[in-house]
Amino acid sequence: MIEAVVVDVDDTLCLTEAVCFELENEVLAALGRPPMSRAVHLATWGEPLLDAMPKRSPGLDVGQFDAAYRPVLRRYVVGGRLDVVAPENLRALDQLVRAGRRLMLLTSRTEAEVEHMLAPDHVLAERVDAVYHAGNTRFGKPDPRVFDELLAATGLAPEQCVYVGDSPGDAQAAGGAGLHFVACLQSRVRTREDFDARHVSAFIQTFPELVDAVGRLD
Repeated sequence: MIEAVVVDVDDTLCLTEAVCFELENEVLAALGRPPMSRAVHLATWGEPLLDAMPKRSPGLDVGQFDAAYRPVLRRYVVGGRLDVVAPENLRALDQLVRAGRRLMLLTSRTEAEVEHMLAPDHVLAERVDAVYHAGNTRFGKPDPRVFDELLAATGLAPEQCVYVGDSPGDAQAAGGAGLHFVACLQSRVRTREDFDARHVSAFIQTFPELVDAVGRLD
């Protein structure tokens, strides 16, 4: 039986690529730098932000960007423009919990990028058992060892877990660690052809389809 469902954040639980493109260009403008193209953003989407930004804006002072980014991120979150979990996605999470699944998040974001999701009054607080991010994992996707802390903390075997994400790197990490992987194509940033079929247990077009996909893996 699948005991745990581990969920990626960006373009999986929340649709974020387009708004992150806007947010990051706003920060670049505030720093007096030219905007990046959407093509460059898409090509580096899924990488940790501070690893991706020198590719998105060559010559960028990453420390300066990080300091300017944080207040803009907070403004986008408070304004309801970023990290909005759709009601249908919350209902899907609730269905998974009722079916006896444990829920966790695993993301490449830093702790500062997810701290609002860790708040006790967040909509995920009573639904999600744990959040794994760049601050509490030694490795990052696509390294399969990104799941080491989660597996050690839960005592679960990899085959008892399923990871749902939107990128080939997500699939590579899960497949390498022995977890089932469900590819969510809702953002339309990627297609089936972008994934190595060896790492994918199922494809879903929208996040709520995850409930049935996990049921079929039992």
